[in-house]
Amino acid sequence: MKPKEHFHGSDLEKIEKVYGIRKEDIISFSANVNPLGVSFRLRETLTKHIDSITSYPDREYTSLRQCIANYVHTDVNNIVVGNGSTELISLFIQITHPKKALIIGPTYSEYEREVSLGGGRSHYFSLTEAREFELDTDSLTEELSHDVDLLILCNPNNPTSSVIKRRQMREILDFCKRKSITVLVDETYVEFTESSDEVTAIPLTEYYNNIIILRGISKFFAAPGLRLGYAVCGNHDLLKEINQKKNPWTINSLAAIAGEIMFTDEKYIAETKKLISTERKRVCEALDRNPNFKTFHAHANFVLVKILNEDITSSDIFDAAIRKNLMIRDCSTFPFLSNKYFRLCFMLPEQNDALLKVLEEAVK
Repeated sequence: MKPKEHFHGSDLEKIEKVYGIRKEDIISFSANVNPLGVSFRLRETLTKHIDSITSYPDREYTSLRQCIANYVHTDVNNIVVGNGSTELISLFIQITHPKKALIIGPTYSEYEREVSLGGGRSHYFSLTEAREFELDTDSLTEELSHDVDLLILCNPNNPTSSVIKRRQMREILDFCKRKSITVLVDETYVEFTESSDEVTAIPLTEYYNNIIILRGISKFFAAPGLRLGYAVCGNHDLLKEINQKKNPWTINSLAAIAGEIMFTDEKYIAETKKLISTERKRVCEALDRNPNFKTFHAHANFVLVKILNEDITSSDIFDAAIRKNLMIRDCSTFPFLSNKYFRLCFMLPEQNDALLKVLEEAVK
């Protein structure tokens, strides 16, 4: 019998228990983490900095913030760092106290949770399959004309892999500015996009004080265990409040040094972009050739897939894959999606080939 349980990309221990598969043997197409592993330079040099743990980190994280500023091409004063982007979301919600947030979905569930913990209510604006899960700005602004004080969006969005280009983001910000709505943009996956310079909203922080952008190192730099996140914002009063409310030294010395190393590893960054670009095109084309699947335009390092075979569900696909030690994401628990959708990220070529074979066999 197939276990009737849904698993997150980090639930390897649960899968180990349910399926009897060692977590070390599972190839996760669910976690959306860079398949190259950690930065080449970081792997070679981090141990040389082990003595840094004998002293407190710089309270202002000056060197780390400067490295981030150089990496994203903004002023260092626009940067605040935190213990993962989750801490920064929490601090932002605590400070702004949104009464009603509009979340563009289907998307990551943590946004709604944080708004709720802050005493606010969340409503969803649904991306639709009819529009290939691309955002309709006109329809969005109609929803924003009500009593919304916070708009939350993930760009590229998880799990749809759709994007909002900067020109469209500017239109949204202009409207929200007139309505006194703050915009929270999660750019966790933006570095994986083909033309990230056309997608990232960071340049807009120079002109708009109603936007805050979140990023981290968990996905692109394959380092979720380091818990290093950062925010970019041109509203220095908001950043000051975040820094005042934030506990000191939330980033340990090694994580701070690791960040400085990773953000300057140009070879790793270039190889990651090349790998994802190549495999995104190849895997999506292979899936599109199968009449049992429909893919939606993928901009990030993952693709949303719809099962067209009436007799097969996302649970069936998950089960078939995990029995081969391959883990995909059953998307039936996302808002607005059903048991006909699953998501997979792009891994190394041979791993992608193994999953494509399993998927093909599962729908025969």
